[in-house]
Amino acid sequence: MPNIKSSIRSVKTDAERRARNFPVKTAIRTISRKVAEAVQAGQVEEAKTLLTKASSIIDKAAAKGVIHKNAAARKKSRLAQKVNALAQ
Repeated sequence: MPNIKSSIRSVKTDAERRARNFPVKTAIRTISRKVAEAVQAGQVEEAKTLLTKASSIIDKAAAKGVIHKNAAARKKSRLAQKVNALAQ
């Protein structure tokens, strides 16, 4: 535990921020896994609908500042590549 007053406050706010960000990151991982599972199973239509939902969740996380906008773009691109490879 820190001794400096500002550091003590930082520990508290860091914990609050982590608690707020954790469910958003969990949602991103869950929807990404669902897209990957749909691709693995060969379900094209379900993968496409899940991809749009995943893109929305990822964009919202980037807008909130939970993840960086470039990280969001990278995640969406990789998911889209998987779905597009399945569609062809």
